[in-house]
Amino acid sequence: MTSGGRIPSGDTEVGRTVLPGGLRVITERLPAVRSVAFGIWAGVGSRDEDTEHAGATHYLEHLLFKGTRRRTALEISAEMDAVGGELNAFTAKEYTCYYARVLDADLPLAIDVLADMVNCSLIEPKDVDAERGVILEEIAMNEDDPADLAHEAFAGQLFGDTPLGRPILGTVDSINAISRAQIAEHYRAKYTPGNLVLAAAGNLDHEQVVGLASAAFGDALAGHGSPEPARLTGPDAGTGTGAGVRLVSRPIEQANVVLGCAGLARNDDRRFALGVLNAALGGGMSSRLFQEVREKRGLAYSVYSFSSQHADCGIWGIYAGCLPAKADDVLAICRDEVAKVIEHGLTDEELDRGKGQLRGSIVLGLEDPSSRMSRLGKSELVYPRLEPVDEILAAIEAVTHDDVRAVATAILGQPKALAVVGPFDDADAFTA
Repeated sequence: MTSGGRIPSGDTEVGRTVLPGGLRVITERLPAVRSVAFGIWAGVGSRDEDTEHAGATHYLEHLLFKGTRRRTALEISAEMDAVGGELNAFTAKEYTCYYARVLDADLPLAIDVLADMVNCSLIEPKDVDAERGVILEEIAMNEDDPADLAHEAFAGQLFGDTPLGRPILGTVDSINAISRAQIAEHYRAKYTPGNLVLAAAGNLDHEQVVGLASAAFGDALAGHGSPEPARLTGPDAGTGTGAGVRLVSRPIEQANVVLGCAGLARNDDRRFALGVLNAALGGGMSSRLFQEVREKRGLAYSVYSFSSQHADCGIWGIYAGCLPAKADDVLAICRDEVAKVIEHGLTDEELDRGKGQLRGSIVLGLEDPSSRMSRLGKSELVYPRLEPVDEILAAIEAVTHDDVRAVATAILGQPKALAVVGPFDDADAFTA
């Protein structure tokens, strides 16, 4: 082991060890539960793809379940099913996670199975061909969800033809074009020990997890590598300054709109003020947007604002789903509420309510081993450090009216991008 120790996490014991090759193991002991959530986090997402490898990261997420030198695809699932375990994975813009949740006594099995998948996948040509069809079906399913399509179109308008602006799944053309050799090349380049984090939370012993991880990865840990640094920018990251309108015409019964702009990077100190502002503006049933659009006027069933962060940039926006004839009215109200909050900020009551909503969502989101494991994995992979929960809550409580007004002017005052999915023919009928 090249390094190890405990990390203060506020209320529980967190251990961290860096194994040879740079593989990081971070755990949180929760003795009150009888289960463990375990995940292997890879520091690769869709924003790390060039055009030749577009869709490869998500493609690999499928293929790593298809078999290794030691296990067939059936044996992978059967071994986990036999102990009542959960096994799954997901791909995001900046990372990929393979995770399991098992009884504490079955943690050795979970570590062995996931490490085998991540470290020793065969990427067989027959599996590449079979999964190509599955992924094309997944893309088609996504195309049939107007809300998802609107968010995807919005990202494309905001970031343009860059990895952040392209779909995580890839496109029909990119999936049809990509070869087994290109996927295997992506796998070898990105799934290295220094780019992996093993995170576990539950009834566990840190040193046992380190020993199991070391045994499971074996020869892959040979050498004296160090963890790869957190990403600063991706290839052709895009500036997030794309404005204008993107229309996706669909013969559906509802208009789905996303109006927004560039947000904040995940380590920007203003993120807490933006979080409070976002909660008050469109984060719940008492928010301004919900009250004005749905409760008072009945113009939409769903309306909310959202904020997401990446390593060096972010997204802020408003989503609404409404009758096509009401789209102009909904957008006008959204723009009006944004203008009001830029000019006047929040009331005292809204500030307090926004803080309370944000605090509650953070604390309640950490009440089970899976969410704790996710916090560990993401913090180790993409943040400079694991922020104690009490420190985060204190930063939220410290947000002032001046902070909110400043971030509203800087972020919400930017030129907007607008994505519209619905039964429309003319993008010029809308203005961003």
